[in-house]
Amino acid sequence: MTRTTATAVLCAGIAGSLQQGCAHAALAHPEMRPLAGVATSALVEDHFQRDRAGGITEEGLRAILEAPVQLDQTQRLGVLPVSDAYRPERAMPLASVPAELTRAIEAAGLFQGTSEVSTDWPADGDVPGLREIAARYRSGYLLLYRHRFVDDSYVNAWGWLYLTVVGGMVAPSRTLETAGVLEATLFDVRSGTILFTIYERVRARADEMPWHEDRKLRAMKTRLLDQAAAKLAEQVVSKLRRLVAVSSPPDRGRAPEGGSMPGS
Repeated sequence: MTRTTATAVLCAGIAGSLQQGCAHAALAHPEMRPLAGVATSALVEDHFQRDRAGGITEEGLRAILEAPVQLDQTQRLGVLPVSDAYRPERAMPLASVPAELTRAIEAAGLFQGTSEVSTDWPADGDVPGLREIAARYRSGYLLLYRHRFVDDSYVNAWGWLYLTVVGGMVAPSRTLETAGVLEATLFDVRSGTILFTIYERVRARADEMPWHEDRKLRAMKTRLLDQAAAKLAEQVVSKLRRLVAVSSPPDRGRAPEGGSMPGS
């Protein structure tokens, strides 16, 4: 083999080694490159036919979702207690939470006026009833309030005193538990849309003597509602202020081009 031939063979071997090394590096660090001609726009249309049955058309859905979320501060706000399925609550309004919500929102000055709403006016029981009551109060928004509780009661470690009869009557042998949720939902009466829902969760437990459990549970719930009312009101006011901020035009307070602010 001549020197020229040996050199050529050596160069071919080196080139082959370099190709293998590059291939190994590519396998060790694979890269996914976008295919040419593939669309990269966001998917905004629901292509599942099963999803389209309901009380709103496809055009209505898109109109709602594409509209800006705005809070009209020229409107009045009504605070309305509701029950299951958001029907107006017909029971006596004993809970203090709606009054606290009304006071906090009125003090914040976010609407033309804020008022508690009476549900004694004749109206339907569903969403049309809500809108009719809002119209009577001339309120563009309703803050729908409700609370729900789950209770439990069981014998605790003091239960062994039942064997002594007298001890079982005076020992705190029953544990009472209750867990609840306070809910505030802002309902836009004109558009029928919901701007937000806020939950305040509460829980309490107490060891009690084994009588008048229902009364003791009611007292526990009343205390929880009184304690949580201010916290829920604070969250509602904070959320309303954020809506006001995003509803404000971005050029508010900015002088127009080539001119000055009014009054300057």
